[in-house]
Amino acid sequence: MLNLVIRTLILYGTVILSLRVMGKRQLGELQPSELVVAIMISDLASVPMQTIDMPIISGILPVLTLIVAEVILSYISLKSKKARSFFTGKPNIVIYDGKIMEKELERLRFNVNDLISELRLNGCFDISEVAVAVVETSGKISVIEKQGAQNVTLDDLDKKPAKRDTLPCMLISDGSINREELRRSGHSLAWLKEELEKRQINGIKDVFVASLNGSGELFIQRKEGRR
Repeated sequence: MLNLVIRTLILYGTVILSLRVMGKRQLGELQPSELVVAIMISDLASVPMQTIDMPIISGILPVLTLIVAEVILSYISLKSKKARSFFTGKPNIVIYDGKIMEKELERLRFNVNDLISELRLNGCFDISEVAVAVVETSGKISVIEKQGAQNVTLDDLDKKPAKRDTLPCMLISDGSINREELRRSGHSLAWLKEELEKRQINGIKDVFVASLNGSGELFIQRKEGRR
């Protein structure tokens, strides 16, 4: 029993030391290669803990090998842009000037609902107010709102706060209507079709995204190639 406790503590210390050697950044947002290393380290360290007959060095040596490989890979990525792009990828712009980059979303296998959810987590509830949205190499989305869309302080306004807009309604997503959101908006299907006709859009299937913000402004983006 004591032998098992000692082996566990040694392997635990090895894993902690390994993560420290990899750097503080790896403890937060993991790149693909770093995530692979973290998973493999946990698997390699767990085997000697459970197998008493296995020499503890058989668990420590593969972990140290992975760490050395990761440090070398990080150094190569630091010096070479091509290697950095290959191993960690590159940021991808998914919204530019209030327009969703449909092909970029498709290439990233990122659907509209996931994108809207990430925007809300960033405190942005209206696509039309987004200047740029970037999917970082870690998978998180960075959002830059258009000038004038950011929140201002009461000192800037020198007046009482205005009433906060309600959550926007996602009426159409990738050519499919969301009837529950349409009901929540207080409008009918006939009203939506009429608004599409005003913008010379033949039907719902031609719409990539349609959302109604709290101020009653309708944002519509056609599907690419549909005119």
